[in-house]
Amino acid sequence: MDPLELSHDIYSTLVRFAGPPAPAMRAWDGTTWGPADASATIVLRHPGALRSLLLPPTDLTAGEAYINDDVDLEGDIFAGLEFAARLESLSRRRLMAVRLLRNLRRLPEPEPRAEERPVIRGRLHGQRRDRRAVTHHYDTGNDFFRQFLDPDLVYSCAYFLDPDEPLHQAQRRKLDVVCRKLDLQPGMRLLDVGCGWGALVLHAAAEYGVEAVGITLSAEQAELARERVEEAGLSNRVVILRADYRKIEGKYDAIASIGMVEHVGERQLKHYFRHLHGLLGPDGQLLNHGITSRDRTRRWGHKPTFVSTYVFPDGELIPVERVIESAERAGFEVRDLESLRLSYARTLRHWVANLEANREAAVAAANEKVYRIWRVYMGGSAVAFERGGISVYQALLSKPGRPWRYGRHHLLAADDG
Repeated sequence: MDPLELSHDIYSTLVRFAGPPAPAMRAWDGTTWGPADASATIVLRHPGALRSLLLPPTDLTAGEAYINDDVDLEGDIFAGLEFAARLESLSRRRLMAVRLLRNLRRLPEPEPRAEERPVIRGRLHGQRRDRRAVTHHYDTGNDFFRQFLDPDLVYSCAYFLDPDEPLHQAQRRKLDVVCRKLDLQPGMRLLDVGCGWGALVLHAAAEYGVEAVGITLSAEQAELARERVEEAGLSNRVVILRADYRKIEGKYDAIASIGMVEHVGERQLKHYFRHLHGLLGPDGQLLNHGITSRDRTRRWGHKPTFVSTYVFPDGELIPVERVIESAERAGFEVRDLESLRLSYARTLRHWVANLEANREAAVAAANEKVYRIWRVYMGGSAVAFERGGISVYQALLSKPGRPWRYGRHHLLAADDG
């Protein structure tokens, strides 16, 4: 059987297992299989493309086949990734899996890669290595991030009350919800751990009258955040530091940590929460917003994944109960816990749509490979949130002595229409 027939047989096996809706598949010679009205098309660039995509059967293998252009995914990337997600349990169908593997091994072997996988060296979650890991992700280029984020450059989950509302509106609401939950008042001191390009500290200073300090390990983020503070006329109330959270001293009335805990590592959680606890005054509160895993069996760090290799080196997604346990062991009390799982799925769908719409500018700001990495990473993350494999929580953590406030009205998002 030649590679074209083998590829057709492999495609047919995958479709039988995953079921409809299936993407179409177009081979290197233009031959197309599958539904004529398919919303996505998998494009095979050469006779060994499916072998590159599926052997060994890991998400790292599949991701590398896409970013190195062994395969392409035209049309609706979410339809293609949802199809792939339905194949996760293929190994349970032993006979089908054996036939599939036999056919894959009969395809031509791919050419060896000249480019090595990125590697971050040093002591895991040591300060020097953490800075390298953060730089790998966030110093992709401010112009690149502008191609898919909202105008405020908020790079975290938005807060949707209507799935059809604009991204910018949902992001502004998220900033306001964080301020409401922290009960910010004029004159309070706010620390934003992992401040990004400064959206939260700018909003909190302008709308709630606080004095804010934002910290980030990214040089590019810090530089642009400082420019934005200057442009907003808030230099007297907002300071941006390029610093590790472990180096921060002083006392604060409130701390926000949004999209930061994923970088900390499970073994470091107790130190993370203890240090932030020590920075808060006696009535202080911490708003910890982070992605969590719903897989209670996986231990991070054993096998490289596509995301850990190309997107978030050393990132760890920890089940929510372990995060909460670490926080409480550090002296915090949970006052509120809210899941924003589907809000993050909506956020990511907006980001992918923006990235695809601005493809030429994104490639010019970085390169084709970076564009592909982020397209498939964000698309795959959206599918993972929708399928419930991962979630995201906002945990409002207080020192136990803080006066109790009855009801939840002050924590809820205002419906701004």
